[in-house]
Amino acid sequence: MIEFLQQYSPVTQALLATLFTWAMTALGAALVFFTKKVNHKLLDSLLGFAAGVMIAASFWSLLAPGIDMAEQMGQISWLTATIGFLGGGIFMRVIDKFLPHLHPGLSMDKREGVKTSWQRSTLLVLAITFHNFPEGLAVGVAFGAVAADLPSATIGGALALALGIGIQNIPEGTAVSMPLRREGMSRGKSFMLGQASGIVEPIAGVIGAYFVLKMQHILPYALCFAAGSMIFVVVEELIPESQRVDENIDLVTMMTMLGFTVMMILDVALG
Repeated sequence: MIEFLQQYSPVTQALLATLFTWAMTALGAALVFFTKKVNHKLLDSLLGFAAGVMIAASFWSLLAPGIDMAEQMGQISWLTATIGFLGGGIFMRVIDKFLPHLHPGLSMDKREGVKTSWQRSTLLVLAITFHNFPEGLAVGVAFGAVAADLPSATIGGALALALGIGIQNIPEGTAVSMPLRREGMSRGKSFMLGQASGIVEPIAGVIGAYFVLKMQHILPYALCFAAGSMIFVVVEELIPESQRVDENIDLVTMMTMLGFTVMMILDVALG
């Protein structure tokens, strides 16, 4: 796989990798063709696993390489990491405040962002799309970083990040399509809306790779920015969504640790 990717430019690599993560979202959404409901304990566990993957990816694949690159470029590493990481969180908070969206499992009176007359299905898709953007951006920045030819950025590490995000996208696709199906929407439309939430990832991936190639001096900031964006999503969305049922919290916590471990293994083994 690494040899296959190396024949392409970083932007194309990012595109291929994020098309894979989009496909994993579609795979999760496709579950709607086989059943009308998914066990809440299973879905909560999968969301907890996804949270663990994103936490590990934020550190191993983004924040730590960003700090290393800042040092190699002669920057004040802790300051670069702080600016980039908090900048990512603030950016996501601004979007969260204004973008109309509704988290899966909540009633319409719990919708967030500016007031709108948009349908529930649209708001559900926007909620997942909202936190798929930093995932695609992270993959794009990671592949773009490889072109900087710094020791802390490897194509194996970028591939590990794409694999990890792809794995955790499966329950996210399910989390969109299944609620829509339960509300009476057809299987086909539920699937289309579920997979559509991942369309933003290839777009964000190409943008991320292109910009860090054009402005390599901002690369450490970009990596830390992507890490901050992903941590915001984990804390603001994935963990609360996965722990709504008290009796599932212990299981979800262990699944979060398992997700972290799987992503850590992928990054260390491939990176």
